[in-house]
Amino acid sequence: MCIFLSQREKTTSRSGAIHQNDKDKLTSIMLARFAKRLYHRSHAATSLAMSSAASSSSPLKVLVIDGYAPEGRAELEAGGASTAGALYTQLLNKSAPPGVTIASDVVYPSDTDFHTPELSKYHAVAWTGCSLTIHDGNDPRVAKQIDLAEKVFDKGIPQYGSCWAAQIAVVAAGGVCAANPRGREMGIARKIHLSPAGRAHPMFEGKPTVFDAFTSHYDEVTHLPPGGLALGGNEFTAVQAVAVRHKKGDFWAVQYHPEYDLYELARLTYCRRAKLVNLGFFADMKSADQHVYDLETLHLNPSRYDIAWRLGLDADVMSETVRHCETRNFIKYLALPYKAAVGAK
Repeated sequence: MCIFLSQREKTTSRSGAIHQNDKDKLTSIMLARFAKRLYHRSHAATSLAMSSAASSSSPLKVLVIDGYAPEGRAELEAGGASTAGALYTQLLNKSAPPGVTIASDVVYPSDTDFHTPELSKYHAVAWTGCSLTIHDGNDPRVAKQIDLAEKVFDKGIPQYGSCWAAQIAVVAAGGVCAANPRGREMGIARKIHLSPAGRAHPMFEGKPTVFDAFTSHYDEVTHLPPGGLALGGNEFTAVQAVAVRHKKGDFWAVQYHPEYDLYELARLTYCRRAKLVNLGFFADMKSADQHVYDLETLHLNPSRYDIAWRLGLDADVMSETVRHCETRNFIKYLALPYKAAVGAK
């Protein structure tokens, strides 16, 4: 049974029934307890995995799935932005614990010549962002990626990712996504608040309970699948992080972009500035270009407090230690234990 998450659609309870708020509190307590049990099991497995990793010279093999179509990748590169696959390769390398080497293979399932690689040789799968629409049932590129996620679930290989990844995780397991009625969330997702389940979940170990994050998306999760946990949200987007347990596997994903930094956000904004002007994010192209300049200047000189203050930015987005927290925890609590369980291959 799917769980509808939008507060706007909740109805009041009938006389004699438990009030909806009481149900919500009970559900939150149960989910938090479930997440805490998951944490303790993961922690025990991780101790063994970290010990094994320290004594093993074999790399952690990660399949990076760049969902962008060729024209989407070309647009990013033309505007000076990195491709999503390249960003995720960098993110994984920076997030690896000492003594652990990441060996990443990047594939492009939206390309016409794509063939599913041999999944069993990987210890983890990482999904990037994507400019496709998850609820477009007529797009074979979308169907192909949902099918790929289902195959990974079947294998039991742990999955992780951002933005598109959260939507893929939910839909592949039987949930639903739709266009956000508020429109595009762009630039900085403000005041993401971890749910009780999220606060207890190992993906957010060491993360503040409330934080900002880089973002760019139109669609959102509306119905969780069986085995899905909503780990956090904000006023704009109800579900900003999910953990999905389906078939043999686990998929941790966030709606925001831990792989971005100020420079990459600047280049993405540059690539889409005409669209953003039309959507009302900027008054005109000159304003958009000034914003891009400010982001790039702050990236090069983080001591420019005047710019950081004007843009409302702090360590949530400027510190790699904070931004990469979820990725480090995925490697620590899912990827390395899986590698230890199946044996280095």
